[in-house]
Amino acid sequence: MWVVLIGAFVWFGATVKLGKRTFFGHVSAIWSTPEAQDMKNGIEEKAGPVVDKIGRGVKAGYHEATRSDDGGAPSGSGSGSGVPTPQQVTGTH
Repeated sequence: MWVVLIGAFVWFGATVKLGKRTFFGHVSAIWSTPEAQDMKNGIEEKAGPVVDKIGRGVKAGYHEATRSDDGGAPSGSGSGSGVPTPQQVTGTH
C-alpha cells in the first residue's frame, strides 16, 4: 500500500500542474531562491564541524573495532574488543 501511495505522490508531483508549475517544479523554484541558498549555506557552516567530528569518530571506532591485538585474530573474537569476557565479568581465570 505504501508503494502505491509513494508512486501516486511521485506521479502527481511530476505531472499535475499547480498553477504554472508542477509540485516538484515549485519545490525546485523555492530551493533556488537566494533565501533558501542562504539557509543552506548557514546550515553547512554550522553543521560542517559536527559532521566532520562524527566522521572522525566513526572512522576511529571502525579502526578500533577491526584492529587485532595479537597479530592474527579479529578483534571481535578476543579480549581486545572492549567487551569483557565471561571470566573478566565473574572475576575467575
